[in-house]
Order: sequence, then structure tokens, then C-alpha cells
Amino acid sequence: MTTIETEHPKTVSRAEWLVARKKLLTKEKELTRARDALSAERRELPWVRVEKEYLFDATDGEKSLADLFGGQSQLVVQHFMLGPGWTEGCVGCSFFADHVEGALVHLAHRDVTFVAVSRAPVPEIESFRKRMGWRFSWVSSYRSDFNYDYHVSFPEDQVVDGKVYYNYEMRDFAIDELPGLSVFFKNEAGEIFHTYSSYARGGEVMLGTYNFLDLVPKGRDENGPTFGLMDWVRHHDRYDDAGLVEATGQNVLSKDSESCCSSSV
Repeated sequence: MTTIETEHPKTVSRAEWLVARKKLLTKEKELTRARDALSAERRELPWVRVEKEYLFDATDGEKSLADLFGGQSQLVVQHFMLGPGWTEGCVGCSFFADHVEGALVHLAHRDVTFVAVSRAPVPEIESFRKRMGWRFSWVSSYRSDFNYDYHVSFPEDQVVDGKVYYNYEMRDFAIDELPGLSVFFKNEAGEIFHTYSSYARGGEVMLGTYNFLDLVPKGRDENGPTFGLMDWVRHHDRYDDAGLVEATGQNVLSKDSESCCSSSV
């Protein structure tokens, strides 16, 4: 591993460091309170009743959106970038998924179910999931409008002047699958409501690796062509492989190797 020299602030006495640390602590507490207030405001958002019937394919057969709740009243959906025909999922979505496994048992004890949804057919999902060693539920929306309605997949008729509606605004169209996170609630009458969706960097708060990196002197050290996670994150079984990750989340091996992730774009 390459060692990178890190510039650092001046070296001071312990007493001087303590003064600076307590000054920063005041700001950290302000951020904590602001985050608590923002989370409360998020929970106060109005809900939208889900009227459309969505059907998903799973390893054990067809499932409705209601089935995905698995007996809980709250459902978190990761819109995972794995399109039909792709041989592996988006590197960024995979990075997110790597942080899910340890949370599953705790979420289950707080009335929350986590499910990943992709447009790839079940056999393609299962092939990649087994390779990565993940256990969470992962279903296919290939035969439904779910991805289109929640603005993470884009058929040709949704592309307008080279732009698509993503993250609540029209953006340049680069690829027909994009990441996101959506939350749903099911009441005792069986009615389902969409309560929240977040896209792009909105799901970053769930990335525990980033929280660790934000503590250390080098920080995230994302100074490459994308100035983001694609500068360094790889599938957890590919860190020793040569190659790069495109801004679209696609892994590209060295020039002597084939691309290991392709899309319909």
C-alpha cells in the first residue's frame, strides 16, 4: 500500500490541544442537535398512499410490496444499481450494502425490514449476492414500474433533451440506473404509504466507513477524478485487482481485461 505524506497543523502542548478540542466539541454538539432536529422534521413529512400494485420476483416466488415488509410496519428499500444483463452491481451501491449486514438484527427489533430492489432478474441478483456473501433480502422489480415510479431507472420515454428527473430535479442522463433509498409504512389496515426517499449523497449517512474516515487525519482522501468514493472504493473482493471505477459506478478492469460490469446504455 502506498504511503501518503499528510500535512498536519502545528504541534502544541496538551493544554493548548485541549482548548482547541473543546472549541470543536461545541460545534460538534451543535451539529448533533441540528441533526436531531432535522431527523424529527423528516419524520413529520406528509405521506403518500401507495395506490399502485407492485409485484416483485424473489427466490421463493412472486411478492407484493406488502409482502416485502416481512411482518414489520416499516420498510427501508435500497434502490440497488444492478440492471438486466449486468454481471455485477454498482460499486457504490455495493459499498452501501456492505454496511447493512450488521444492522439487520437490530433493525428487526425496531420494527424495520430492509430490502434491496434491482431491475436485474433474480438469477443475476443471486449470482452477485452469493459472490459478495450478503444475506439481506433482495428482489427483482424487472416486471414492474417500481424503479421508474421512484425515479431510479429511466426508460427512453423519460429522457427529455438528454435529462432525466432524479433527486427532485432534471439532471443530465448518464446511465439508466441510479441509486437511492426509499422508506414505506404499512398500517394495521394493510394500507401502505411512501414516507421518504433520498438519492445521490443522501444515503451517505449510512456509510459507517465514512464516519471512521472523517475522524482520521487523512480524512476521506478523495482527490482523484471524481472527488468521491469512486476514486478508491472497490467491491470488497476486488481491492487487489487493477483497474478503475467509472463515475457511473461501473468497475473497469485493466486495459488487458474485459469490463466486468456493463449496462444497457
